[in-house]
Amino acid sequence: MDPSTDINNNPPQDLPVDLSQNFHAAAMDQVLPEALQEVAPGAIPEIFPGMLPTGEMFMPQLAQTQHFDPSQQLFQANGVIPPIPHNAISADEIALYDRQIRLWGMKAQEKIRGANILLITMKALANEVAKNLVLAGIGSLTICDGDVVTEADLGSQFFLAADHSLVGQNRAKAAAPAVQKMNPRVVVHADAERVQTKGSSYFSAFDIVIATDLDSFTLNIVNTATRLHNKAFYAAGCHGLYGFIFADLIEHDYVIQRELSNVATKLGPETRTRSVVDVQTKKEGGKTIESVTKRELYSTWYLASDVVASLPREYTQTPRRKRAVTPALSCLRALWEFQTLSGGRLPGHTKEDLGLFTKLATAQHAQLGLLSETLRSETLRSFLQSLGGEMAPVAAILGGQLAQDVINVLGQTQQPIQNTVVFDGNTMEANVYPLHPSGALGRDLLSESMPAALPNGGVALGDPGMMMPMSMDGMDFVGAAPVVTQ
Repeated sequence: MDPSTDINNNPPQDLPVDLSQNFHAAAMDQVLPEALQEVAPGAIPEIFPGMLPTGEMFMPQLAQTQHFDPSQQLFQANGVIPPIPHNAISADEIALYDRQIRLWGMKAQEKIRGANILLITMKALANEVAKNLVLAGIGSLTICDGDVVTEADLGSQFFLAADHSLVGQNRAKAAAPAVQKMNPRVVVHADAERVQTKGSSYFSAFDIVIATDLDSFTLNIVNTATRLHNKAFYAAGCHGLYGFIFADLIEHDYVIQRELSNVATKLGPETRTRSVVDVQTKKEGGKTIESVTKRELYSTWYLASDVVASLPREYTQTPRRKRAVTPALSCLRALWEFQTLSGGRLPGHTKEDLGLFTKLATAQHAQLGLLSETLRSETLRSFLQSLGGEMAPVAAILGGQLAQDVINVLGQTQQPIQNTVVFDGNTMEANVYPLHPSGALGRDLLSESMPAALPNGGVALGDPGMMMPMSMDGMDFVGAAPVVTQ
């Protein structure tokens, strides 16, 4: 595959390039019903046409809104959300979700409806993810955020009304009522604790865990916990003009249906990460339809973000293909390494920080096998100036793409992200880069053992009710935990 090929259905190049301004409000009126304007007047419309069906039937009537009541949240003693009761989909829901059912089918909608999803850190990117998932009709959304609302949040989050009385309140609890109003059929929980205080069992209750705008070390810990409980994991972040999505689905099967061709589909590997595991045929409308089940294998955040992970050969086999790889990938990997070395903080404007980041970015660029000429000083300067910034159009693009992939994974009808998406606002491209270490992938990547510490940089998760420590200094590690197999 040509790395320059746009396989993500990215927005057309004639989109506004002034990313410092929100899209015009009139665009929202064309995408979502008027009710959305009342709930979230600053919401950004979907960038990808057809991502989520829209129209009068898609939005619940505000008269049906059930006001968010924190007292109704039923947490178990260990902080785990109880499972959602699964009832048959009603006629009202079929009418409500009619257009998306036509897109991905009743079976997929039932899977989406039963999904219990955890969303960590409620900032601009998470706002977009929550909006898309709630409108799609998931079963339950838990928002976990221990931070409080700031003045900056009021300007970047459309789930927070321009109400200065919200400043100082918990961010998850402040946003939850507006999230609930978007679709009263979705159960919305607000967890006001920091994710760093959670034991590993907390993540076992969720089908998918989405961690946004966290430092690399925390992402590693959360991913270790999701691997332990065999749960799908996404990480994502926005930094001004730049952003990323990472997926660790461990092993994910999905079905592609197509008309039978003259060339037989063979069982076995297609790429290093993807293989055909089953082929079935059926007659439908006078045609023979082939159902091909494919399996994608994944690696952990720690290994994919580390120098041990490299680009596949097809991305670097010619100078032209090397130039097609965005230098933002090297900058992001340098940022993650910097955070690991610096206790999770972003690079400051000191000479020491700028020197270290430049050194790390240069090393990452070389390790990926890219041309040194493509990592220019102006690229580094632009990236560093963007750190910590939240831009609504970038959040909308990444949030829409992430939510779309979650829907695809739940429905098991489309190829998912494999495994890293990097968005570069300078080129308005969001390309996929499969970043994996050598050796086993999928479930074979990790095994259960009882080590003193985890070679993948994580920590042992022995007591399901205890905190996953953020520092390994002087700690005694007890209990079963996943270990990288060499």
